[in-house]
Amino acid sequence: MADRMTGKYCVVTGAARGIGRAIAEAFIHEGATVLLTDCDAESLTAAGEELGCETMVLDVQVEADWERLASVQPIADVVVNNAGVTGFESGHVAHDPEHASLEDWRAVHRINLDGTFLGCRYAIGAMKEKGSGSIINISSRSGLVGIPGAAAYASSKAAIRNHSKSVALYCAQQGWQIRCNSIHPAAIMTPMWEPMLGEGEKRAASEAAMVRDTPLRRFGEASEVAAIAVLLASDEAAYITGSELNIDGGILAGSAASPGQADDA
Repeated sequence: MADRMTGKYCVVTGAARGIGRAIAEAFIHEGATVLLTDCDAESLTAAGEELGCETMVLDVQVEADWERLASVQPIADVVVNNAGVTGFESGHVAHDPEHASLEDWRAVHRINLDGTFLGCRYAIGAMKEKGSGSIINISSRSGLVGIPGAAAYASSKAAIRNHSKSVALYCAQQGWQIRCNSIHPAAIMTPMWEPMLGEGEKRAASEAAMVRDTPLRRFGEASEVAAIAVLLASDEAAYITGSELNIDGGILAGSAASPGQADDA
């Protein structure tokens, strides 16, 4: 076990699987005490047993759930607002700007954006007495560019990026050493991708298509996102606030020639 986070109490949302679970596992490895939260009680219990963590069922869009958390755990050193949805969890739904329904649009924003807003509000309350802490909001590469077929998801993630900066500035304005930063993953292989990838031969083709424009030509791993979260949560990042860290295989840097292809530019 490493010790970059020894003595820190951390709350991670959406921690039953995927990026949230990987972050929790990395925090534990670095010596932190972690509270796993998720709205999926069964998966949460299993994750808690496997990682040896306390758990709490929490639906991030429900204010009463956050109030309950604050009453049970009023102090935290690190809060990771990771819980989120794409809008495609139950299959294909129109999420383009022309055909998306208002309810589907709002459903994505309630979880992704409202959940992050409430998580940041809880975090400030849990950190301000001590006057320090780290809030980490999981945004997305989609929050930095337009995504015509997933407009609600892109919009919500863009708002998370901006709200993270507002939170960072507000905390600094109060004289607190409470930092807030956002992480922007691109294609990270997690269960969230399953509805979009399909199965069998179709899955392999879908995976290849999804990363065709990524310079590193592969999906990222949840553990790679977790490594960035560890940095932002640790005291090594004491001068980093209001920042956004991209983990996208180079896709936001521009295009790249295929391996072995001569550069004709």
